[in-house]
Amino acid sequence: MAIDYIRLSQQGKDQLTKLKRYTGIEHWNVLCRWAFCLSVSEPSVPPDAKIPADSNVEMTWKVFGGRHHEIYLALLKERCLRDGFDTDPETLNHQFRLHLHRGVSYLAGNRNLRDISKLVAMPLDEAA
Repeated sequence: MAIDYIRLSQQGKDQLTKLKRYTGIEHWNVLCRWAFCLSVSEPSVPPDAKIPADSNVEMTWKVFGGRHHEIYLALLKERCLRDGFDTDPETLNHQFRLHLHRGVSYLAGNRNLRDISKLVAMPLDEAA
């Protein structure tokens, strides 16, 4: 397994706490999936940064991805290749953290995201 555990930064945890309150989604992993998918759909490469793992929010890769964890890993690998990165475990882990935290920031910074219906409508709004 390329990624065993995921630990969020304190900033990411705080942003997800706000999103949980707005959307009513109770589980970190569900919001993290939305965030990851939002980031990988963005054409730009996330800026390189050292993201601290300084919160108490931790999950395994299989909890993050659920029954579709292999699909999320394939999405990550494809995105790494498209961006010109290797797919070794260290690179995958780093790129995943960058995408996850960028996606969480995008969601938390969306002033229109005040309930779950706005979250569900996001993919449709972007397609239009």
